[in-house]
Amino acid sequence: MSEPNDRAGTAPAPRANPDLAGHETIERELQRLVAAGRLPHALLICGPRGVGKATLAFRLARYVLAHGAGDAASPMLFGAGEGLAVPPDSGTFRRVAAGGHADLLTVERAWDPRRRRLRGEIVVDDTREIAQFLRLTPAEGGWRVVVVDGADEMNRNAANALLKVLEEPPRRALLLLVAHSPGRLLPTLRSRCRRLALAPLALVIVRQLLARYRPDLSDVQIEELAALADGSIGRALDLAAAGGVELYGAVVALLTREAGIDAVALHAFADRLARAEADEAYRVAADLLAQIVAGLALAGAGNAAGEGSPLADLAGRAPAARWAELRARVAEGFARTEGLNLDRKQAVLSAFFAIEAAAR
Repeated sequence: MSEPNDRAGTAPAPRANPDLAGHETIERELQRLVAAGRLPHALLICGPRGVGKATLAFRLARYVLAHGAGDAASPMLFGAGEGLAVPPDSGTFRRVAAGGHADLLTVERAWDPRRRRLRGEIVVDDTREIAQFLRLTPAEGGWRVVVVDGADEMNRNAANALLKVLEEPPRRALLLLVAHSPGRLLPTLRSRCRRLALAPLALVIVRQLLARYRPDLSDVQIEELAALADGSIGRALDLAAAGGVELYGAVVALLTREAGIDAVALHAFADRLARAEADEAYRVAADLLAQIVAGLALAGAGNAAGEGSPLADLAGRAPAARWAELRARVAEGFARTEGLNLDRKQAVLSAFFAIEAAAR
């Protein structure tokens, strides 16, 4: 494992990332709550993918664990520090980064050895472990912290098991739920958490982070990727890794052909994405298609894609409500394909044909 502050080529994993950009106001509020002894027992950290939700969760976890352990590097012990920052050379930081802190439990989708990939959901055995963990006495005399990374990926049984924990939380226990789509969580579960909504990052921050994590990119590439990223550094890095600018150009070219979609070119494109080695490109293309349809809905409502956009004409061929409904169907189709291990080529073809049909 590389050093937590190693930024060569990509961003550090959230548990090992010492930096958090663009969310200073929320950081200051959390620091104030900790200092006042008013930190809620459960926080729901939500917002778009790739904007720093999990990074914030582990940042807060380190902060309270360092304080409870009497870590000499903790800024809480020597006055206010820089937000929730804990120095990367502290023992708490290193143990959290290595996944070896006795008072921190991370719950996320587990590996499926049969399919040789991550499971599509968090299952009940994963969340039952939380109750067992919180019943233990803190190893370092402070807090017990649980990070559920992808809480909206819990199935119903897993969510109900977590709900029982939230109904009677132990003293000095902190549960941090990270969710991209909080509406998928049980209402009763959401009601027992304080919600922290992270906004998309400013374009200038995405540019700066791209330049830091991908110094091999040119200024032009950084501009193109930041424009496609919708305020998400995670998305920008995924796009960079999968040739996202070229994929976006290919999708737009297929959708904006005056004579309609070229069936031969579309099948060739779908075949390319369905290859076993094209996992990353497929996921990025699926995300781009959903993003494009969302943009068509906004354009139809007069909120985006001004004159000169290659998609402006397509947006005007259907009302905004139709595009909005289609966006949900396209995203659901790709999610179902992944969850049930269906034919990826068919999912790509279906999305393009649905867009074409909506524009008639």
